[in-house]
Amino acid sequence: MSPEVSTKDYFLANEDQQIAFAETVALNLRSSFVLLLKGDLGVGKTTFARGFVHASGFEGIVKSPTYTLVEPYPISNGRMCYHFDLYRLADPEELEFIGARDYFNESDVCLVEWPENAEGFLPVADWICEFSYQDTGRNLFISALTDKGKKLMLQVFSDF
Repeated sequence: MSPEVSTKDYFLANEDQQIAFAETVALNLRSSFVLLLKGDLGVGKTTFARGFVHASGFEGIVKSPTYTLVEPYPISNGRMCYHFDLYRLADPEELEFIGARDYFNESDVCLVEWPENAEGFLPVADWICEFSYQDTGRNLFISALTDKGKKLMLQVFSDF
């Protein structure tokens, strides 16, 4: 595939549609992946993460990692999903201290809320999901930056 970015703009009318979309993404994802979640407070980044983690095979409570920075969840196919919330991150070096580079590997999935607070630390994302308010729903603008991300976009939007 070409190096240019593939994009998709999508409207999610309510929280149920956000969760259904996250589930569709999870069910189509069979490999490692880096997904950055952007948007204002309360726009649905954590809602997406919860839907994704549950659809990936985790049956427990999915907590927001606002104070711990990262929560690990065992998911399908022997993989882990690392859910980062970097809202309170003061310095990207904090991620180095907790060994976060090890989480971005060839088998696991990383969902990163507030990635702009870790500029220079994070690897290239497969997807960037930007949520914004639109009427009573949410607009979702997705950028697929890698071949893996572009392939997933084709799969997801053929199912959703």
